[in-house]
Amino acid sequence: MDELYKEKENLLLRLRKIEGQIKGIQKMIENDKSCNEVLTQIAAVKAALNKVGAIILEKYSKSCIAEYKNTENEKSIDELIETLLRFIK
Repeated sequence: MDELYKEKENLLLRLRKIEGQIKGIQKMIENDKSCNEVLTQIAAVKAALNKVGAIILEKYSKSCIAEYKNTENEKSIDELIETLLRFIK
C-alpha cells in the first residue's frame, strides 16, 4: 500500500509541475515572448505529459497482462491494445 501511495504522489507531483508549466506558457504569451521560447516550453510540457502517460500505461499494461494470465480472457488484452493505440496517437 505504501508503494501505491508513493506512486500516486509522484504522479500528482508531476501533474502539478505540468500545470505550472502551462501557466508559465500562458504568461509567456501574455508577455509576448518569442515563438521559439513558447514552442520550447510546449515541447517540454508534451514530454512531461508523455512521461506521466507512460508511467500509467506501464502499470495498466502489467495489470492487464496479469489478468490475462489468470483468466486467459482476450478481452483484457484487447482493451490493452485499444488503450495503447489511443495513447500513441
